[in-house]
Amino acid sequence: MYAPDRNLSHGDNAKLIFSPLTFRRLSVKNRLFRSNISGMFDEYNGHGGHARLNWEEKFARGGIGCIISSFVPVSVRGRILVRYAMVDDDDKIPFWRAVGERVHAHDCKFLMQLSHSGRQQDMGGVENLYNRGLSSTDDSDYFHGLLAQAMTTTEIRQVVAQFAQGARRAREAGLDGVELHGANGYLISQFLSSGINNRTDDYGGPWERRAQFVLDIVRAIRAEVGPDFHLQMKINGVDHNDWLYPWRKKGNTLDDTVKICRLLLDDGKGVDAFHVSSGSTFPHPRNPAGDMPMQDLARWYGGMLAQGTRTHFNYGIFRNPIGAWLFRRYWVWRRGKTIEGINLAYAKAVADDIRSIDPSVKVLCTGGFQHADAIADAIRSGACDGVSMARPLVANNDLPEILKRANGPDPGKECSYCNRCLVNDLANPLGCYDLNRFEGEDFDTRYARMLKEVMSVFEPPLYAGSPTAVAQGGATQDGLVAEDAHG
Repeated sequence: MYAPDRNLSHGDNAKLIFSPLTFRRLSVKNRLFRSNISGMFDEYNGHGGHARLNWEEKFARGGIGCIISSFVPVSVRGRILVRYAMVDDDDKIPFWRAVGERVHAHDCKFLMQLSHSGRQQDMGGVENLYNRGLSSTDDSDYFHGLLAQAMTTTEIRQVVAQFAQGARRAREAGLDGVELHGANGYLISQFLSSGINNRTDDYGGPWERRAQFVLDIVRAIRAEVGPDFHLQMKINGVDHNDWLYPWRKKGNTLDDTVKICRLLLDDGKGVDAFHVSSGSTFPHPRNPAGDMPMQDLARWYGGMLAQGTRTHFNYGIFRNPIGAWLFRRYWVWRRGKTIEGINLAYAKAVADDIRSIDPSVKVLCTGGFQHADAIADAIRSGACDGVSMARPLVANNDLPEILKRANGPDPGKECSYCNRCLVNDLANPLGCYDLNRFEGEDFDTRYARMLKEVMSVFEPPLYAGSPTAVAQGGATQDGLVAEDAHG
């Protein structure tokens, strides 16, 4: 757990947090990054939706220095959920250009997170109805029982090329860089993890061979976009692959991760930054660290029932009062007491090693940050150069502005780490569903205020047929909301 220096004033902390962060090829106005999070806001065919434009812009308006997009699939086989905008074709470039323009208008940078689900595909849609998830292994995932097939070398080359083309499209869209999602159980981490990867070819075995897949991706991206486009890597500090089921392999250790990060520097031609997380699946007790709202989970998990071989078993536990109580207690126990700064020790180990090789490479750390003293102390200690946050920003979109004047949100307005946002996203618009944060004399009033905030991502609407849209900016000749209505 962080131990902030009480001898320093809030002004000292704010000065550090709101100082610029300069990477080798990118400069960000402060040390605050919006971590990858988004709802099913887009079109079923992978084209971006109007609500996502509103979603991304509201965080930029709130003062965040840089937004890391949600999981962006490089192919339809790499979806985690339907209605997530993809980057699998050049016809997606105009939408991502529009996203960048919205965000850049607020002096905020935007990084696209290039991603592939592998076997960890929650709802792949009708295109993947008869497909097993591409992976490093034939083994299904241990949580939901999502089926997998080990990729052939031909398929590996195809996916490497898809990542490289995704980076090219991000650059052509005018975005500021890309992040490879190599953490939390998705495809790249399925290759990296010794707890998942059981291959015997050139992409399995010792850590160097397990890392070959992502090294191929890094080199393919550099060959496509050149040396001057920002490229960073999200990676598990430690996999903790056995935290739910102790009989599973532990997965990568911190020493493994440090070696992999060193390899991905690729003699100065590789990645520009590392974004440190933990947990070999999603969700995981350490990611997102917090509670597990069993009532909400039982209500919305039904959408997963057709996806894996263990989902009916899980659903039975979640709906059983005793089973749900035991599962929640076990989940919270495995998480541990620390939430804010949960990954700092891992980030520091990576930072200490990488800086000894190339001081220009930066390290970001994710993990529940929402207090200025915790953030400033993390940076001041050398554990990281900046922090990323998601749920605290969903709870308070203007958290950066709050941190300029105070140590954190007012009591009762902080993110409670209840994870209702996570669970509701399986069926509902992403937002803060913690009723305790909303004022009102009765349940109905608080619930109405909660829904208003959750649904705000759809305002202003794309077409000006409603009084709300007209009031917020009028319409063009074609009936579209005028561009200045979007800020």
